[in-house]
Amino acid sequence: MQPDMTRRGVLRSGGVLTLASALSSRAAALPPAANPTGRASGALARPDRPLLLAHRGCSARRPEHTLGAYAQAIADGADFIEPDLVGTRDGWLVARHENNIAETTDVADRPEFARRRTTKTIDGVAQQGWFTEDFTLAELRTLRARERLVGMRAESHSYDGMFRLCTFAEIADFVAAEATARGRTIGLVPEIKHSTFFAGIGLPLEPRFRAELAASRYLREAPVIVQSFEVGNLKALRRDLSGFANVRLMQLVDDPDGAPWDWRAAGLTTTYRDMLTPAGLTEIAAYADYVAPNMRQLIPLGPGDRLAAPSGLVEAAHAAGLLVGTWTFRPENRYLAADFRDGSEPGARHEAGSIAEIRRYLATGLDAFFTDDPALGRIARDGNGFTA
Repeated sequence: MQPDMTRRGVLRSGGVLTLASALSSRAAALPPAANPTGRASGALARPDRPLLLAHRGCSARRPEHTLGAYAQAIADGADFIEPDLVGTRDGWLVARHENNIAETTDVADRPEFARRRTTKTIDGVAQQGWFTEDFTLAELRTLRARERLVGMRAESHSYDGMFRLCTFAEIADFVAAEATARGRTIGLVPEIKHSTFFAGIGLPLEPRFRAELAASRYLREAPVIVQSFEVGNLKALRRDLSGFANVRLMQLVDDPDGAPWDWRAAGLTTTYRDMLTPAGLTEIAAYADYVAPNMRQLIPLGPGDRLAAPSGLVEAAHAAGLLVGTWTFRPENRYLAADFRDGSEPGARHEAGSIAEIRRYLATGLDAFFTDDPALGRIARDGNGFTA
């Protein structure tokens, strides 16, 4: 019988040992950005260059959260790939930006699931659609992913229907295989979505997440940065994952007037704005390694949607002992500050403008950044004095 030479087959036949030896023997050659960063003896070690985080994979060119998007991101040089994690009815973690899959799959075209269309309130927002928690993993596997932004990203739309939904465990195996094949460390930066909601329906995500980390040799060794817009789950994970030296935590920060949903559900009035004060940043530093606000909170838009002066938030977070990430750089005109747009349609790609915008933000002292197009992020970073 011929050996299974697929990448999954390599893993099953001992490829993880090959991975461990490859990463060990080549550690000195790996770019600093690919190594874990975080606290050492109570002090933060900043990366030698900002970490390039592939937002939902290469989501500017492939349907998000698919192996196609992750493969392209890795090929483009991403240091980390991001799976957003939601739960299925039978307890699996699958990669979707939201548990409502109406926009990112072909579920609306499947008559067998028509009666599952419903209205739910997720983190205070009423929405209609189809939700992962109402499907088993086997049922979700019958669906195919599609590009979320209708009328944009024609290249990504050309792959509609090609990729199925994948579990966190499958993504970990895939990344391990890619790391083995390429001889470099590739990190994962998973986001735990709607933690309070899923716990409230009896499907808490964190126990399964901890189990997946423990079950995967790659996830026990490769750099992992866990994100959440909520706070309570990160505090619990700081305690429960204390034995995982490779794991860092990232506190995401949304609209300043909003608040973490677990706090709001508990009746607290503290906002994200409060979290970004010196006292709030110090509190975050007690349980997280990174704070990651929206990029416009670091350099806001001023008159005419042009960039104003930096807010000073990067320096304040560093002073509090935190690393700083931000989200999300996108290459289309409509997402760029006016300084960097060209005269084409709002939905058109403007690669030079995206590179220039990323460089403006990197100059604030960022430690990590999310981009939908890792190839452009790599040009912006590595052509800006950050090469290893």
